[in-house]
Amino acid sequence: MLVMERGSLNDSQTDDLTTNSAAIQHPQISLCIYLSSTTLRKSVMANVQRERYVMAKMNSITELVQYIIEEHHQVDCLVVENDEEFIFLADQLQQQYIFLPIVLINPKSTLEISMVDPDPTANFVYHSYEVEINIDQLDQINTWIDQAIRQFVTHAVTTRLNDSSSQPDTPTELTRFIERQQKRLAEKLHERLGYLGVYYKRNPRNFLRNLPVKDRQELLEQLKSKYRQIILNYFSKDPDLNQKIDEYVNIAFFADIPISRVVEIHMELMDQLSKQLKLEGRSEEMLLDYRLTLIDVMAHLCEMYRRSIPKES
Repeated sequence: MLVMERGSLNDSQTDDLTTNSAAIQHPQISLCIYLSSTTLRKSVMANVQRERYVMAKMNSITELVQYIIEEHHQVDCLVVENDEEFIFLADQLQQQYIFLPIVLINPKSTLEISMVDPDPTANFVYHSYEVEINIDQLDQINTWIDQAIRQFVTHAVTTRLNDSSSQPDTPTELTRFIERQQKRLAEKLHERLGYLGVYYKRNPRNFLRNLPVKDRQELLEQLKSKYRQIILNYFSKDPDLNQKIDEYVNIAFFADIPISRVVEIHMELMDQLSKQLKLEGRSEEMLLDYRLTLIDVMAHLCEMYRRSIPKES
């Protein structure tokens, strides 16, 4: 993986992180990293999925500020330590109207923190969708980076304004700056990552497993209804069949439907059709052909997952 170096690092991980850029085969997300703590830096680099990222690592806060000001259009996410230097960084970037997804790393563990604020946006310093994690959560750093980018792209971001910028029309102008930044990042992700950009539009609150019981049942009924239409038209000359399959796969993907549930829906429908055929005195052998339908739908869904979900190391 390509690693952009600015200055030298004094830890043993430097050589491990530098690879030939020609070896990169997958689109990557651009990270800008500044961690003054050697322990934190080593932990992050040990857990980050290196094939997914191009990383610019900074050795000082002034170097970090300068780099972001010059290259912010190329940076997809910041990873920094939550300390006094972060307050300086946030102030400098706000003055330049530069807003980026950010993961803040608290050097303390969860057990060391006596009180967790129930509203993470109440005490934000840089913008309202900062993602803050503790040192014992670094094993999931890739997930937190994904979350930071998804939240930034899909939610309204608010910021703190200093006294000198608190003019009556400033919030409106600031909002426009942020919206343009969000749009730019979303377009860049879509261009660079293709299907991977879809991943950031998935909202865990809409996943089947997280829905209220009533909504979960309604979603399953919708999936069953759409799958029934696919089955009934699969061997016909329906010109909209591919569209029906795409609609079904999109619903399943954004609801994070497991493949086992897709198979379950298929078998349930086959059982219903089998009973109907028996009542009509007809052979059930024709139902075997619909295994092709299941294979087709599963192939579409698996391909969407394969191309969309970031790979685990």
